[in-house]
Amino acid sequence: MSNLEGECFAWSLFNFVPCPARLINLVIRPVLNMKPRTFFSLLLLTLLVPGSVRAQLVARPAEYEYVIRTNVMVAMRDGVKLATDIYLPAKDGAAVAEKFPVILTRTPYNKGGNATPGKFYAARGYVFIAQDTRGRYGSEGVWHMITDDGRDGVDCAAWIGKQPWSDGKIGMLGTSYVGGTQHALALEHAPELATVIPVDAMSNLGRQSMRHAGAFELRFWNWIMLNAGRGSSASRDPAKAAVLKEMAENRLDYLKLLPLRKGMTPLRLAPEFEDWLVEAMNHGANDSFWLQNNIVDYPEKYQDIPVYLVGGWYDSWAGNTTANYAALAHTLKSPVYLIMGPWIHGQQTGSAHGQVSFGAEAAISDQWAWRLAWYDKWLKGMDNVVGKAAPFASKVRIFVMGTGDGHKTDKGQLFHGGYWRDEQEWPLKRTAYTPFYLQPDGGLERVKADARWASTSYQFDPKNPVPTIGGQLSSGDGIMVAGAWDQRGQTNFWNWPNPIPLSARNDVLVFQTAPLAQDTEVTGEIEVNLWVSSSAADTDFTAKLVDVYPESAYYPNGFELLIGDAITRARYRDSLQEEKLMQVGKVYPLTIKLYPTSNVFKKGHRIRVDISSSNFPRFDVNPNTGEPLNQNRRVVVAANTIYHDQQHPSHIVLPVIPQRK
Repeated sequence: MSNLEGECFAWSLFNFVPCPARLINLVIRPVLNMKPRTFFSLLLLTLLVPGSVRAQLVARPAEYEYVIRTNVMVAMRDGVKLATDIYLPAKDGAAVAEKFPVILTRTPYNKGGNATPGKFYAARGYVFIAQDTRGRYGSEGVWHMITDDGRDGVDCAAWIGKQPWSDGKIGMLGTSYVGGTQHALALEHAPELATVIPVDAMSNLGRQSMRHAGAFELRFWNWIMLNAGRGSSASRDPAKAAVLKEMAENRLDYLKLLPLRKGMTPLRLAPEFEDWLVEAMNHGANDSFWLQNNIVDYPEKYQDIPVYLVGGWYDSWAGNTTANYAALAHTLKSPVYLIMGPWIHGQQTGSAHGQVSFGAEAAISDQWAWRLAWYDKWLKGMDNVVGKAAPFASKVRIFVMGTGDGHKTDKGQLFHGGYWRDEQEWPLKRTAYTPFYLQPDGGLERVKADARWASTSYQFDPKNPVPTIGGQLSSGDGIMVAGAWDQRGQTNFWNWPNPIPLSARNDVLVFQTAPLAQDTEVTGEIEVNLWVSSSAADTDFTAKLVDVYPESAYYPNGFELLIGDAITRARYRDSLQEEKLMQVGKVYPLTIKLYPTSNVFKKGHRIRVDISSSNFPRFDVNPNTGEPLNQNRRVVVAANTIYHDQQHPSHIVLPVIPQRK
């Protein structure tokens, strides 16, 4: 029995869907064809090794040594040269004189940080290439946010295809921005590109996750503040680097001084970074400025290759990851796979995020091994676990959160738990889209309020915004903390350090169900539909979905677990392409699209929706003046109103999954 057949058997034994045909094909037949020694060895292994370990994909053994060629300068079509490291399969200290498929990563974060995957894949018969993107670290040229990476990727791929060690096939690897460089190349149709695995990848930048329904995600302000002074052309000048480092170290103080004006901060020393950030913060509409990596609106532009999309329920790109799957799965003829775990950004090897543990099974312990199986299938043509066993048994694999018992773990985390489940599509066809209506008394019910006219008003003061406590974010180093958090203040949060619940604020409206009579699974895309008015020409409305744990011996005050949140800037309430200011006092419908999730709200818990007008510093704060974005000199307090009556039935639409009988 081959190593890969053994992998398939081990995965099948612990992850197969309980179907007779699947059981025969994936377990019984391999057993009957095994040599006795192989069977008893595998049986002993499965009995002795803990389940959380044995239900992990194991990489096939290394076949080669490796050699590395560093700082090879690869010319682009305009003559700019990009610094490139090449890891080659080797034996006896010399590169093997054969042609191999290539795994490529193109990064703004320093190619030198890829030694681990470089060695891993070279040792298993791949050439691994890490390249600094334009204007970053060892590469020439001027950096631009993702917009050069399609063309540069095509030129890099063409160069690779001509090398004596290349067999002409390229797969790509990378997370976040580096996942975005994969999308950028796939949108350019390089003939050498054979497959991609974009993880938590940048895409649809004007829709959500960067420009979020008109609001700006300040994690990218933070990204610029941190990266303008490291790996940039300015950072090569020690004096400029010192000033930019000082600016980054004081960015909390700069954060309080927004909006950002060109030339008024030390960021002017890195003009390409300042130029992009000022324009991005000025530019709210989802138009040509955000065209690069717009997959949802232009899926037909994507190269028809196998795609494995990886995301997390607490990742900053979660909504775009699932949206990309829905778009590409209906457009490409090649297989498109999706896996969504309970992870924060780039943390697929972890099982606890924020204050919450999801159990050991939530983690993918070996981040390189499962990718290897995918590359082996599509770059080497191996008949392996892809399409047969987890995490590739089905084209959609999700982690359903919330089936834990809520005890406090030894590490002091809430055990929210959960389990993996294979599905056939996204969103799920069996979904029962269920409205829960906001009630005048703060209730949240499946029936509309009886009142003919009812509303709740609050004051939104831009100088005292609602603090961000966890959630779906990234690049928050030093200003935000991601993940699943109790919505109470704590020392992890600089602008809400005391143990006071956000629900105690007068500018947070809370609507919640009675304790649930039965477990309720919510899996899919979520929208909050409101009827609103304001005393301001422009303002924001935010929504949070919260799983409210009852009081317990472990948590005497309960636990208000954030599931997801989002925002809509009122001037973009009708369209993300065109802004319209509000008329004071006029009632408007407005939709807030939350990030997707999969969570079981257990019996005795409450489903809660929090409505407000700020979530800082996740999103920039609306000054309520109606001035052009990022150009205000004034702020005003807005009186904002949410309507919840027969004529204006504000509600959240939850994708409820019926219980299997």
